[in-house]
Amino acid sequence: MTDTLQALIFYGFVALLILLRFDARRFGAADYDDEEANDWRSWLRRLSWYGFALALIVVIYVMAPWPLSVLRLQAGTSLIETVVVGLALGSIGAFLAVFYAWVRYRDFRLPPGNRYPAGLVTVIGTAFVDEAAFRGILLGLLLWWGWPNLLAIGLQAVLYVIAMGIARRQRPIGITAIFLVMAILAGGVTIATGGIGAAFLGAALTRLALFLVTGHAGQMRDVETVEDEALDAADLTPEGWEIVPDHDQTGGYWR
Repeated sequence: MTDTLQALIFYGFVALLILLRFDARRFGAADYDDEEANDWRSWLRRLSWYGFALALIVVIYVMAPWPLSVLRLQAGTSLIETVVVGLALGSIGAFLAVFYAWVRYRDFRLPPGNRYPAGLVTVIGTAFVDEAAFRGILLGLLLWWGWPNLLAIGLQAVLYVIAMGIARRQRPIGITAIFLVMAILAGGVTIATGGIGAAFLGAALTRLALFLVTGHAGQMRDVETVEDEALDAADLTPEGWEIVPDHDQTGGYWR
């Protein structure tokens, strides 16, 4: 009875962690679209999300009887292998980010200076939470339940994409494809290295590259459409001016 209750509580914390990832936008964390919000309230919401996620990961780590061998909540079995594989994975992600930005914008959009603090927090914090939750805990549980490697990797990748909310219409399909590919690769890397360290390094480098070449850390909306609409709106005649008659059609005002 005690073991059953403890298992239910453990799975409840896992579910809370996954649900928290679904709700990241409400906190202005991870994949958000309020990048201009940099007051203390927005920072408090953002940091509280990372704090809650970290607390849940620690609780799951403590409660699990096999946090290293099954959940792989460690850097990896070999530090050198972890770093080399992580850099290779990050290089793939950075290449995809640069390729996407060049194809879509024909240019690279460096972020304005006021976006760097939130952007760097997002890059590092979100990469850690995502890899611990999906490549570590979720993937580890699926494998422990007897799922084949390929199916487990595919399922965690699909759930990851859904949790990010990047299947929404306002999210560019290219960004969706990048994160889906990286989630699949990170799942295989986690199994191969025995830890989430390489996947974390790869995810952080990918998010950093996207931040630098697109100018946005959250990317919840199609930023090109939003920015183009803003520029078009700036060129419109102010409201009410259209009622002023054209002096060429009325014979001129100076006659």
